[in-house]
Amino acid sequence: MAAAVVAALGVVLVLLYVRGADQRAQQKFQTVEVLTATAQINPGESLQQAAGAGKVELRAVTHNELLPGYQTSTSGLSGQVALTTIYPGEQIIASKFGTSATPTSPLAIPAKMMAISVNLTDPARVAGFVQPGSTVAIFLDGNQGGQPFTRLLLPKVKVLGVGSTTPVSTTTTNAQGQQSTEQLPRTLLTLALDQADAQKVLFAQGNGELALGLLTDNSVVAPGTATTLSNLFK
Repeated sequence: MAAAVVAALGVVLVLLYVRGADQRAQQKFQTVEVLTATAQINPGESLQQAAGAGKVELRAVTHNELLPGYQTSTSGLSGQVALTTIYPGEQIIASKFGTSATPTSPLAIPAKMMAISVNLTDPARVAGFVQPGSTVAIFLDGNQGGQPFTRLLLPKVKVLGVGSTTPVSTTTTNAQGQQSTEQLPRTLLTLALDQADAQKVLFAQGNGELALGLLTDNSVVAPGTATTLSNLFK
């Protein structure tokens, strides 16, 4: 009798274990279709805008891979925008959306300053040796009353970024009136300036040619008189 009871109990326990294993296996491989990014969603972009641009789709995800706050439709986050960049393959979750997104800049702009960009040739940007984080002096080649001059415009400026390079045609005329055209690559450089210096650089760029001087910790640079033909050899 005792042996029969033990055997019966063993059978019941085996059946319960097998049933539990089946349930666990079903839960492990059972999937839910959740919204997933297929392209980058930028901060400030609503889920409806992203869906309209084809940036999200429903994708089957197993229960073990579900993230808290997952979404199965766009209606759950209606009127909200992405608070951070959402990359392709990420699940759309509630914690990454809100009522407003604070714009962020990839540039480390110093306090009380702004970023402006200038378009310079390779020689004017020290043959490409100027890099983000460099400190430079800015010179202006200009013409005042028919008199060409070169003068220091700003003694010390921080470079925030170096952008793309594009070829630009430049035409020059010699003393005999003959013109020559050459292709010079120009590169966008982004500088950190306060308002007054930004206005100087923008005005100078529109009324002359800018050139940079790359500085080191030991460089000596100070404002001075303009160099012209009359004092070039003094």
